[in-house]
Amino acid sequence: MGNALRILTTHAGSLPRPKALVEMYVRLSRREPVDPARFAEAVEQSTRHVIERQLEAGIDIGNNGEQARESFFTYVQHRMSGFGGQSERPIMRDLTRYASFLELKLPDFSRTMVSLMNAPKAIGPVRYVDRSLVEKECADYRRIAGEQSSRFTESFMTAASPGIVASAMLNEYYKSYDEYVLAVADALRTEYAYIVSQGFVLQLDCPDLAMERHTSYVERPLAEFGDYIDLNIRAINRAVEGLPRDRVRMHVCWGNYEGPHTLDVPLEDILPHFYAARVGALMVSMANPRHAHEYRCFARHPLPEEMRLIVGAIDTTTNYVEHPEVVADRIERAARAVGDPRRILAGTDCGFDTAAGLGEVAEEVVWEKLRALRAGADLATRRLFE
Repeated sequence: MGNALRILTTHAGSLPRPKALVEMYVRLSRREPVDPARFAEAVEQSTRHVIERQLEAGIDIGNNGEQARESFFTYVQHRMSGFGGQSERPIMRDLTRYASFLELKLPDFSRTMVSLMNAPKAIGPVRYVDRSLVEKECADYRRIAGEQSSRFTESFMTAASPGIVASAMLNEYYKSYDEYVLAVADALRTEYAYIVSQGFVLQLDCPDLAMERHTSYVERPLAEFGDYIDLNIRAINRAVEGLPRDRVRMHVCWGNYEGPHTLDVPLEDILPHFYAARVGALMVSMANPRHAHEYRCFARHPLPEEMRLIVGAIDTTTNYVEHPEVVADRIERAARAVGDPRRILAGTDCGFDTAAGLGEVAEEVVWEKLRALRAGADLATRRLFE
């Protein structure tokens, strides 16, 4: 995950899926039949497309855009045992706080998409039982990326964190949440180790570490949420034990949706907890209007020496395309707060299609945003290093 005297660019993982592939994922999520050959061809072509577009946009550290998965965490049900039925997950409280907002956005909530609020739940022992899917995903990505005329500086592969699985795929089997999240960590260790063994950087997606405050912990004391963060980070450390920390990065966000976010927990209150994670980089949402000011937290709470910061410099919930000067300003402010631009990378706040059909940014605009990220990183590089 290194960079020399240049700000490297990356993103948070998911990229737009074509409509035909989204429709197939929705049918699969409803346990409806899909032609396997047609599905495999759609995944192949969409993976090739997003790799090509990332390279064209100037992304340094790229991936497969999660085209082989229906969402950033429910995919584990196809690789792990113990899941079934349907969770009834509470909705983020800021969405229900404003009736006029719900009225305005209701058509968006009724779109055809893979649901993240009604994921399967734990109804039996959670075990990692089928590594073939992650093996194929990694092999297909390596093959397609290798066929391109240009190359990424490095590649990453995303994976759900133990905490988001245990929080969004509710527990009906284990005696406690603690027991459940540690069992998930033990299961996911298989996937994490395989991704790193294939030469990829492992990105752990951890919205639970921020978003759960205004989802499941909204009526509970902040100290209890802090204990929850600490437990989930212990689960992460258990799952990545033995892996080089510089091959693991952790992505944290407050929910990748366009909403009020007035109940988001301040980064100031949770950032120190993150530093216990045995990871080499922390990726944080810092571009959206609710959290753009929080780069200052890194001056008050310095990054551990072994960590880098991936600055969220692109908002993934709006079709406004950031001006490169705006991107550069965001990068430079974070670099000054951290104190060393060599420890900075530029990224996005979150993914662009966290579940099939859930993206809020038009595909063409996504690539414009990634080009703006590259242009802004180039501006920041000249100002910080020259």
